Amino acid sequence: MKKEAKLPIGMFDSGVGGLTVLKALRERMPCEDVVYLGDTARLPYGTKSPQTVTRYGVQCGAELIRRGIKLLVVACNTASAVALDALREAYPDVPVIGVVDPGARAACAASRNRAIAVIATESTIARGAYQRAIHAIDPQTRIIGHPCPLFVALAEEGWTDGQVPEAVAARYLDPVFKPASGTGHPDVPDTLVLGCTHFPLLAPAIRNVVPAGTTIVDSAATTAETVHQQLQELQLARPENGCGATRYLTTDDAARFARTGSRFLGTPIAEHDVELVDL
Repeated sequence: MKKEAKLPIGMFDSGVGGLTVLKALRERMPCEDVVYLGDTARLPYGTKSPQTVTRYGVQCGAELIRRGIKLLVVACNTASAVALDALREAYPDVPVIGVVDPGARAACAASRNRAIAVIATESTIARGAYQRAIHAIDPQTRIIGHPCPLFVALAEEGWTDGQVPEAVAARYLDPVFKPASGTGHPDVPDTLVLGCTHFPLLAPAIRNVVPAGTTIVDSAATTAETVHQQLQELQLARPENGCGATRYLTTDDAARFARTGSRFLGTPIAEHDVELVDL
């Protein structure tokens, strides 16, 4: 069935991290309506089994499909790594876009020495999603995957700059970018993928501890560009006039979603604009 351009885009994440994708999408496509679902009652997805993440993802997809969306964005790296095939099988009439493939393409395009570092949750790194996506584009690229679980907590608490996040960033990233042979070693990555939607909030702290000249790839921005291209190809993009509306859904504690989400989105979210849903 042909979808209509006036229908909204649906997005989900395990929590508020996916709002960084929404922010990038809003900057790229300000006229589009969006329905965003944060499954905060069951976060984090990064520590769950693949079977559980897939079940949660399909349930989130069902709630958004029920609201009549034209395209589904999986604004969660863990769910993108695990549940995309299941979502596409469950909802074949709706295009489904994850955040892993766009980030992988941007990283390959940016890297000059074909050495790329990926930081993400433990689950995303363990599943090898970025490794597979990057090697599908360029099998000769050297990839270092490094889990950085504390970044999620720091972003959630708003500790995104200053000594604490920089110290944590250095602890995680010094072994990747400053091996014993020195920062000039040819195996040192020249590109870093932020493989979790929480991590863009920590980009300034990360930038301060990686070598100068390192390209930082934000999967939020690259995903927004992919969504725009897909809507154009499918002739589902809304006309470039007016300002799109956003509806917020959460599975737990609307007040906390509004408070924390405002920080991720960069603009205030009112508690009364957040709808509590039961999946």
